[in-house]
Amino acid sequence: MPRAYTVATAALALGVSAKWLDNTLSHFNVQGVTQTRQGVARTLSIDSLTVLAIAISIIRALDTPVRNAIDLATQLTRSNGIATIPDGIQIVIDVQHTTGILLERLEHAVEIAPSPRRGRPPQKTTGRLE
Repeated sequence: MPRAYTVATAALALGVSAKWLDNTLSHFNVQGVTQTRQGVARTLSIDSLTVLAIAISIIRALDTPVRNAIDLATQLTRSNGIATIPDGIQIVIDVQHTTGILLERLEHAVEIAPSPRRGRPPQKTTGRLE
């Protein structure tokens, strides 16, 4: 079974805040992101993280809106790293290299990312027997 990553781990590996990533995933559909129901943490596949890593690079390099960057990154990952945009401009990216760098970052992020706390907090005890 392929590994799935939490939002906190993914954010560390991508170099963005967990809040930015969570908001982005709330507003835009990225294939490979799993959210079953409210109260259950999202998980991200390596494919979804590759799309997000490429999108973040596009946003930073070209000052592109998030929606456009995610659409272009999705197109790039599906077409083996080559996309043609209007006016015949071709964008080329080495998707395998990007995924390789991302896997290295994830290896480090998994070690330091906080584990999300789920469920009810433990009950406080008063120290008295009742």
